[in-house]
Amino acid sequence: MGLLLFLLSLSSLALSYAVGGDVCITGHDSGPVFEEQPSSVVYPEGLSEGKVTLNCQARASPAATYSWRVNGTDVPVGDPRYTLVAGNLVISGPQFVRDGGSYQCLAINRCGTILSRAANLKFGYLHDFPGEGRSPQTAYEGAGAFLACQPPAHYPALSYRWFVSEFPSFMKPDGGRWFVSQVTGNLYLAKAEPNDTASYFCFTTINMDISTKSTFSKANQLTVQPDANARKSAPAIKVGFPAETYALTGHTTQLECFAYGNPVPKLRWRKVDGLLPSKAGASAEGPILTLPEMTFHEEGVYECEAYNSEGRDTQQGRITVQAQPEWLQVMSDSEVEISSELHWTCVAAGKPRPSIRWLRNGQPLSTQDRVEVNGGRLKVINLALEDSGMYQCVAENKHGTIYSNAELRVQVQVPDFRSNPVRRLVPAARGGQVMMECRPRAAPKPTLFWSRGTELLTNSSRVTVTPDGMLRIHNISRADEGKYTCFAENYLGKANSTGHLSVRDATKITLAPSNADINQGENVTLQCHASHDPTMDLTFTWALNEALLDLEDPGGPYHRVEGKETIGDLLIVSGQLSQAGTYSCTAQTVVDSASASAKLVVRGPPGPPGGLVVKNVAATSVELRWSRGYDNHSPIGKYVIMGHSPLSPGWKRMRTDPSNIEGNAESIRVVGLLPWMDYEFQVIASNILGSGEPSMSSHTIRTQQAAPTVAPSGLGGGGGDRNELIITWTPMAREYQNGDGFGYILAFRKQNSPTWVVERVSNVESSRYVYSNQSLSPYCLFEVKIKAYNRKGEGPFSQIAVVHSAEEEPTVAPSRINATALTAFEMQVSWDPIQHLSTNGILQGYEIRYWRQHEREASADRVRTAGLETTARVVGLRPSTRYHVTVMAYNSAGTGPASPRTTVTTRRPPPNRPPGNVSWKTDGSWVTVRWDHVKTLDNESAVLGYKVLYKHEGQSALKVLDKGKTSVTLPLPKDNGYVVLEIRSWGEGGDGAAQETIVSRDSGTGMMVQNQAGSPWSNHAPLLLTATLSITLIGLLDL
Repeated sequence: MGLLLFLLSLSSLALSYAVGGDVCITGHDSGPVFEEQPSSVVYPEGLSEGKVTLNCQARASPAATYSWRVNGTDVPVGDPRYTLVAGNLVISGPQFVRDGGSYQCLAINRCGTILSRAANLKFGYLHDFPGEGRSPQTAYEGAGAFLACQPPAHYPALSYRWFVSEFPSFMKPDGGRWFVSQVTGNLYLAKAEPNDTASYFCFTTINMDISTKSTFSKANQLTVQPDANARKSAPAIKVGFPAETYALTGHTTQLECFAYGNPVPKLRWRKVDGLLPSKAGASAEGPILTLPEMTFHEEGVYECEAYNSEGRDTQQGRITVQAQPEWLQVMSDSEVEISSELHWTCVAAGKPRPSIRWLRNGQPLSTQDRVEVNGGRLKVINLALEDSGMYQCVAENKHGTIYSNAELRVQVQVPDFRSNPVRRLVPAARGGQVMMECRPRAAPKPTLFWSRGTELLTNSSRVTVTPDGMLRIHNISRADEGKYTCFAENYLGKANSTGHLSVRDATKITLAPSNADINQGENVTLQCHASHDPTMDLTFTWALNEALLDLEDPGGPYHRVEGKETIGDLLIVSGQLSQAGTYSCTAQTVVDSASASAKLVVRGPPGPPGGLVVKNVAATSVELRWSRGYDNHSPIGKYVIMGHSPLSPGWKRMRTDPSNIEGNAESIRVVGLLPWMDYEFQVIASNILGSGEPSMSSHTIRTQQAAPTVAPSGLGGGGGDRNELIITWTPMAREYQNGDGFGYILAFRKQNSPTWVVERVSNVESSRYVYSNQSLSPYCLFEVKIKAYNRKGEGPFSQIAVVHSAEEEPTVAPSRINATALTAFEMQVSWDPIQHLSTNGILQGYEIRYWRQHEREASADRVRTAGLETTARVVGLRPSTRYHVTVMAYNSAGTGPASPRTTVTTRRPPPNRPPGNVSWKTDGSWVTVRWDHVKTLDNESAVLGYKVLYKHEGQSALKVLDKGKTSVTLPLPKDNGYVVLEIRSWGEGGDGAAQETIVSRDSGTGMMVQNQAGSPWSNHAPLLLTATLSITLIGLLDL
């Protein structure tokens, strides 16, 4: 009895109790809801001066307080190493032994407690590589090799790079020859080359939340032994991926694959049991297949193929996709009356399937007394006040844990209508029905009954009172007007609320819409008029197939026709097929409504055909069958077949037999297809109003295989090493292969020989074949032809092409070698040509080798001519120097024997001083320039004359004077501009240093002394302007 008096005194307050006994007030307080939860942290081991902050913030009223747990025990916040800032936990000087573990935050107020997700504090470290030196490695040219990284102890995972010789000369991509595994850190080399000989260092890096650390290994010395006859080899995969790889949805998965081989193998990936996901992008042809944002669709068997001209190698492995838990259904905040039952359900998806457990106020909840826990279902019977609080549903598997929160409030309350009284005025239409609600707040659930005046209402033919307090009155008349009162009562007390029923005239449709029939694109108006009670407003709404239409969108197809309040006509603009159907007009007031309907038929192009299937697949044809689509009220006239294959970027019209497909057809044969090709098909129907939408695409089919029908193109060859015949061709494109097991058949013979040599090349990507025979004569003429084959047979041979076997170096040396010094820096070499028949191939030109006296011939410089020229100039020589010169012929196989050597001595150098005391005098449009004669030293060549270079506005002219002249008269520009004059001496040793002078029409008389110009002429470049060039330039200005 005391408890009852206590509850009555609280009136409308609902009480619930948290763990501590504080009162949680309904309508005012709310339990905690996390806004920020802690995240896992990797902290650098040994960083004693730092701090770690684990965040935790919750929304609550009153504000939440916070506590923390580590590995299930309370964190001693009183310890000076731990600080609470709002809800955040700050750990000072974290150490691995005492601070590592799993942390959870608790947010608490008087309505309950919730527990955060777990955040792991782990410590990252990267030890140094061992100090011992590493054993040198040896590889052979053309073979594969690898260098082991052997990383030191570390956490978390490392990223790997390698550098060569010195930091930071990091390895760069080299046509796929190098690969650094991000699994082991090892460096792999597909095909070693002599220039790979070097010292290599493995460079490792870990990334932590607040820092990054790197270290590198001792030198790995790699020596590559040259091999002039390096053997070619088929690919051999050396870096593979596991037979079973587990991936996580939403994350990125990578598979590694790398192969040795000569030539360097290319790589490509495929999905054995489906199409390779497009998200793989460029990685589908690289050593690391990258699949971002994994989904279950990407699960399956993947294959890496390494291939080159010598063969192929493959490896397969399965990717199994798993998933973290994800909520499909969660509970929500609930207010439940005392003594009733609570039913909550949580459903989570994940792989493996998540397990589910429950918490109440942060503590585990299990089946006991009134509580029943059954996986994702929670049931509490005979609810009591102490059941109020914060509940959490926890789903977890090996990939993660998720939490769902809800607040339960158990209510106890005397009936109260203040927040939800009976409507004061309830209008209703004559002849219609009315419903009056009675929904007081009360706990436990009250008993409800209605009265009209003093009359208690009971169920009758027109009046119904439902158990939940709803009052229904049917076939209303004016006599039903009046006051109606609802009474509510439970063991805590009683209350009532009253409303007035007002009866109005009914709404009626006076002009209903009529059925209409239009062509697609035409306009139509549907009429709708109504009468109603004049004391109320009337509105019209329209619906198509019971879906309400938006009449307020000015850009939409539906518009209200403006007019009287009783007119609600609908205008449909440019009617489309999708707008056909049943239109309903509803005239509505606040008390009732009336409706009328009409059908609109829209005629248009046919709808898409259905049920498209492919039957009787042959090599170049298939049969398509389909079912007729909706004709949209206009008979179908014909069909068109569209097709798509990997070779075409879009859909194109296909050939059929017969070519015209009548409108009553439901099957056709598609012809002219390529054998062994994937196709998809669509069917499009049309009538007099146009072509309709295409059908759904058929399943992808592959036509049957057939023997090749065309021969490879681009047949040619030549070159190569001694005793070799090289044959080349263009690999056959996919559309011409016609089947698997594809390869090439080569036939070749010496010209005029009756016997063909036949060889098979089994790799579809191959584009060359090398035939080697010690008895093969150099530059011998061969007839060559090629054809393709596959599992179904062989195709036709190509046209015969003529190919030469490899050339050999010329065997005869040029004769009558002559070398003449032209200047101090240049000489001219001439010789008699060799006979073409002695070159064992096509003569490409001659190579001049020259070296200074007292130097070895092996250090000679080389100049090559192209073609059949028998003279050449050699520049860049040293003055007053004796050179040995020899000449040899060359072709594509190399150089022939050297001619007998000859010698030549370059001339003494020209003076390195420009003409001095340059003066000039202008006279109208002319200028006269004078200078002092240049005196030569004993080791310089004599001055034979002077050259004057005249430059104006990008044009130049040259005047050459003999030794006796030290002046020249030149024209001045007519535009009052200036000219630049360069004066230099010349002689047998070449051109001397230049003196540059700037002269304008109004400069009068001037003089300058020894100002050497830094022009291109001032250095002793091995350049000689010949008399022919001089005369040409002089002619430009008619000097």
